[in-house]
Amino acid sequence: MIDRQWGMPTSLGSRIPLASLIQTLAVAEHLNFRHASNALGVSLSSVSARVKTLEEDLGILLFERHARGVRLTEAGKQFVEQIAVGIDQLDHAVKTAGMAAAGECGRLRIGVHALIPGSFLAELIERYRNEHQGINVEITEGTARDAIMQLRADQLDVAFVAGTPELPDCHSRPIWTEPLVAVLPERHQLATQPVLTWADLVGETFLVRQGGTGPQVQDHIVLRLAGRWPAPSILRFDVGRGTLLSMVGQGFGITIFGAATALLPTSGVVFLPIADEPEPAAFSAVWSPFNQGAALRNLLTLANEIGRVNPAGLSRCVSKQPVAQQ
Repeated sequence: MIDRQWGMPTSLGSRIPLASLIQTLAVAEHLNFRHASNALGVSLSSVSARVKTLEEDLGILLFERHARGVRLTEAGKQFVEQIAVGIDQLDHAVKTAGMAAAGECGRLRIGVHALIPGSFLAELIERYRNEHQGINVEITEGTARDAIMQLRADQLDVAFVAGTPELPDCHSRPIWTEPLVAVLPERHQLATQPVLTWADLVGETFLVRQGGTGPQVQDHIVLRLAGRWPAPSILRFDVGRGTLLSMVGQGFGITIFGAATALLPTSGVVFLPIADEPEPAAFSAVWSPFNQGAALRNLLTLANEIGRVNPAGLSRCVSKQPVAQQ
């Protein structure tokens, strides 16, 4: 039961109407009920009644009334100072929640196989950061397998992987494609040819990475050269993309990459198209069906909007349909 005697403060917590607190703050600011009601756009009687009810519920006299207006009591000053802080915090919370719901603030955790300057993915992330500066973008590089595991553990919001995976517990969408190219040392006997075929590569030693898209590249080489003799020799190295290219240049072997790799500054190697590769390699976005965040939705929408041919002819978007909830 609430004690309504003056000077006997009680605890009401969340039972105090927010409108009563806002109107009390307005009276404290203007020190006049009529001016406060005009500022709020409500009736004088409403402000007067709410403040009086609040005082009665609290058991505290907040204002001393007189003919020319009001003035805060000492208890009123303490109360107003505290609720002003609370109202500001509530206002900030409401605005922050609204921005997060609109994808204007927060974070987006992205898993990538590589981030090559000038590539489709690099442009996508750069434009996203420019258009959504309130979003903190975090990048993690790794294999597709690692990225999917991190998605399932809620450690990533979206992963961009090679291929078009069909996962029962994840959504996925093809985003862009890149032609596959063979990377050979400049002094290789095939380096002067304008194009190659898979038959030209029979008997070669292939180098692939253990990380990034290395596992998918190895599977693709095995698939394309299946049944040919001699069988391909495939060596796996725990190195970065740049080191692998350097090893090719030094004659360790050859490799296969998406054409965007040619955008990297390299020396001692050539990038040659493969004439009988049936279609470009697709790259997809993968995300959890439970992730309905606007930050992710805005990224996928932007990926569709970019939908353009890379100036160097190295990548093109394959999905130009509007993003829809799945």
